[in-house]
Amino acid sequence: MDAVFRALADPTRRSLLDELYRADGQTLNALEERFPMTRFGVMKHLKLLEEAGLVVTRRRGREKLHFLNPVPIRLVHDRWVSKYAEPWTAGLSELKQRLEKTMEKIYEIYIRTTPERLWEAITDPDIRAKYNFGAAVSSDWTPGSRLELGSPKAGGLLGEGEILEVDPPRRLVHTMVALWSDEVKSEGASRVTWEIEPIHDSCRLTVTHDQLREGANDQLYGGWPMILSGLKTWLETGQLLTTPGSLMYT
Repeated sequence: MDAVFRALADPTRRSLLDELYRADGQTLNALEERFPMTRFGVMKHLKLLEEAGLVVTRRRGREKLHFLNPVPIRLVHDRWVSKYAEPWTAGLSELKQRLEKTMEKIYEIYIRTTPERLWEAITDPDIRAKYNFGAAVSSDWTPGSRLELGSPKAGGLLGEGEILEVDPPRRLVHTMVALWSDEVKSEGASRVTWEIEPIHDSCRLTVTHDQLREGANDQLYGGWPMILSGLKTWLETGQLLTTPGSLMYT
C-alpha cells in the first residue's frame, strides 16, 4: 500500500494514469509527447508506477505498451472506503471503470498463496462464487470443453465459453460470452487469460481480457478489479467482500 500512495502523491504520475485511463496501451513515445519533460523523466515516473503495480507493460513486436492496472486502487477502496459506502457510491465507482474503452485490458495482483491453491480458487465452482459476484464457473477444464457462469439466483446462465488452453497451475485461457443482458450478449465472444507466477511466498496473478470490440460494452470488463480484490481477500484472510457489487448474486 505504501508504494501505491507514494506513486499517487506526485501530480505527474497521476496525470500519466489519467492518460492511460483515457487511452490504454500507449507507447513511451505517445506518452512523452503529452508531457513537458524529457524522455528520461517520463520513463522514471512510469518505472515508479510499475513498481507500485499501477501500470503493467506488455511487448507487441518491437513496441512496449503501457496499461493502467486499477486493482491496487480497488484494494485501497475495499480496505478503507467500502465499509462506509452506500450502494450508489459503488455504482459511481463501477461507472468510472466502465468509461474505459479498449481492445485489451490487463490486471495484475499479488496474492500470498501457493500456485496450486490459487488455481483451485479460480477453477472450483464453490470457491469461485465466493468472490465472483456470487456466480460459480463450471467446466471440466480440458481444451475444447464448455465453460458456464451462473447462479441459482440469476434465473439463467450469466455467461458461457470454451476452454482454449489449460496448464495447471500456471496458465488458463478461455473465451467468454456474457449473457446477463441482451446488450452484452450482442458483443459476442472475448478472451480471458489467467497467468500464475510464483514469487517467493506469493503469486503474481495476471488477467488479460482481450479480443474486445473497440468501444465494447464496458460491463464486460468493469468488474475485474472487484473480482480480483475479492479473490485476494478470501485467499489471504478467509473473509468475503461485502461491497454491493460483490453480493450481486448471493
